[in-house]
Amino acid sequence: MSELGEIRFLKSTLKFGGKVVLPVAVLLVAAAAYGALKASKPEISKRKAPEAVAYVKAFVADFKDHQPTLRLFGEITAGRKVELRALVGGEVQSTSDDLREGAIVEKGVTLLEIDPFNFEAALAEAQARLSEAQARHDEIIASYELEKNGLKHDRAQLVLARKDLERALSLVKKKTVSRKLVDDRNIIVTQRRQELERRENNLNVWKAKADQQKSVIKRLEWGVRQAERRLSETKLIAPFDAYVSDANAEVGRLLNVNDRVATLIDREWIEVRFTLTDRQYGQIVSQEGKVTGRRAEVRWRLGDRVLSYPARIERVAAKIDSARGGVDVYARLDDPLKPVPIRVGAFVEVFVPGRKYGSVLRVPRTAIYDGSTIYIIENGRLAGRQVEIVGSLEEDFLVRGSVKAGDRVVGTRLTRPGNGIKVKEI
Repeated sequence: MSELGEIRFLKSTLKFGGKVVLPVAVLLVAAAAYGALKASKPEISKRKAPEAVAYVKAFVADFKDHQPTLRLFGEITAGRKVELRALVGGEVQSTSDDLREGAIVEKGVTLLEIDPFNFEAALAEAQARLSEAQARHDEIIASYELEKNGLKHDRAQLVLARKDLERALSLVKKKTVSRKLVDDRNIIVTQRRQELERRENNLNVWKAKADQQKSVIKRLEWGVRQAERRLSETKLIAPFDAYVSDANAEVGRLLNVNDRVATLIDREWIEVRFTLTDRQYGQIVSQEGKVTGRRAEVRWRLGDRVLSYPARIERVAAKIDSARGGVDVYARLDDPLKPVPIRVGAFVEVFVPGRKYGSVLRVPRTAIYDGSTIYIIENGRLAGRQVEIVGSLEEDFLVRGSVKAGDRVVGTRLTRPGNGIKVKEI
């Protein structure tokens, strides 16, 4: 190789070596510097993480007697409802203006009148027959009295005839009169006795006729009363203050016996029907022996207004409704007209005092875990206590268990509760 070629080869080799060696040298220097810095780094001591603290609200356990109020739902029903029907047949002659759906009628108002013509005629005929029978009775009584007076006269005549016979017998013994006179007097006594017996028989006959006529009069009097009743039944009278429902009669309509005219709902006898579950019913009955007589409050919501009606439970259904899983109870409203008249069919809330619980602890629902555990604060930490839920009061539970009066019960709902967790009251 020539000298010039060698020089060129050397230059290219140096140029290539500079491109490779220089970066490697830089990396080696940097690594050495990092190692020196790491070796000279000061040692930092590790700190233990602080213990978590839960901030809670607590209350003092206080055992008292409580009587929860059961909040139920019910429906307003009619305590007394009457279906008016035509008692006699005929054409409707007039109707009350209040014989309309939803109208209010007062007791004693005539709601409807059927044409009374035929019934007035029947009453007049019955009265005429009765008057005729009474006149016949008076005639019989007059004949009876006449026979009675005649009987007194015949008895007196018989007494006189017997006295004449006795005188004739005494005279015959003295032989001052003939035997024929005695026989004549004896015949007269016999005639007087026969006349008296005939009169007595006649008197019995007239008495029997009078008794018979009395029976006729009683039968005709019954006919008159029946005709009077039929006439009165041409008018349908409201038996009490009521709401009118299902009105079905107009002037000119021909009604048959037993055709429905309207339904009347007693305004002052309104009830609420609601259902007690088997458990609720059993709790009350087991403690007090009965449900009837218990006070209740009915609340009717009308828009933004809530109207209250005091009531009293009057009766319980005869059997348990398997479909509802409870027993129907009926409470009568003390005054269904105040504060405003309440109508049948309204959906209402019913509040009834439930069973009384003695010496129980009232806790919020947020304090109960797993259905049977509450937590108290002991030395600043949580401690679990087992309890039994015996009832509820509004939004709270009533419990008994291993909690003592004066314990501070945690009411705040915790995400991860447990024994020993540090807490702080707020």
